[in-house]
Order: sequence, then C-alpha cells, then structure tokens
Amino acid sequence: MKRILVGAATGLVLLGIPARASADLTAFIGVNTSPSNRTATGLAVGFTVAVVGIELEYSNSREDPLMAAPSLKTGMANLMMQTPGAIGGVRFYFTIGGGIYREQLGDIQDTSFATNLGGGAKIALAGPVQLRLDYRTFALRGNPIEGRHQRFYVGANLAF
Repeated sequence: MKRILVGAATGLVLLGIPARASADLTAFIGVNTSPSNRTATGLAVGFTVAVVGIELEYSNSREDPLMAAPSLKTGMANLMMQTPGAIGGVRFYFTIGGGIYREQLGDIQDTSFATNLGGGAKIALAGPVQLRLDYRTFALRGNPIEGRHQRFYVGANLAF
C-alpha cells in the first residue's frame, strides 16, 4: 500500500511540473506551384508545449489569369509535432490540419473546407530569430477549380 501511495504522489508531482511552452510568429513569402508558379504570402502563429503544438495560419496566393491559375486564400488550424530541441541549430516539424479556403479565377469562385499536410524546419539565426522553410500540400473540398495546391515558403520566424 505504501508503494502505491508513493507512486501516486510521485505521479501527481510530475504532473504538476509544467512542460516547456513556447510560441512563435512567422511572416512568409513563397510560391504556390499548382497549376503554375505564383507568389504566396502569409502569417502564422504557433503555440507549442514540449513537442506538440497548435498553429493558426493565413495565406494568400495571387491569381494568374494567363495560366488559368486561381488565387487561393486559406485560413488553417494545424496540429504541429516537432523535435524536442534543435539538432545542429535546426528544429524539424510536421503539420496536419484543416480550415477554410477561397479560390477564385475571374468571376468563378469557390469557398469551402480544405485540409493540409506538410513539414519543414526552423533554423536558428540569432537569439529568438529563425529562418523557417515550409512545404504544404492542400486538398480542397467543394467545387474547386484546382483541387490540389502545393506551396513552399521561406519565412522570418520570431520565437517568444
């Protein structure tokens, strides 16, 4: 009985010790490659406890009428898993999530639900400033003009 009480007390103490939490903000520019290359810009804010986190992201890719490439605006909520710490100054991560999109080409427009999957790396530069490299693939539901989009970006990331 004494072992059970000691074990339970130890478990409660360990649960009471807060895990390392962090947050970051990223401003990015990149390219949406589907169906043709065009500029993508956006912002992301994330909150992580240990290795699991949540990220909220807004992105906007411009329309290219000459290539029949629609604009794409997304608002996503993502689950993020990342390495517990930097490996040689680099912290790798994986994301999966969903949210709302609006795709438009001329007068044709669709707004619906989308999912995304991706990953990347946060590279330490100086203090809380990091370089962020990110790749995402988006699957659009509803009646999209282009059902799958791919995006790669480079961002300035501020950890706090």
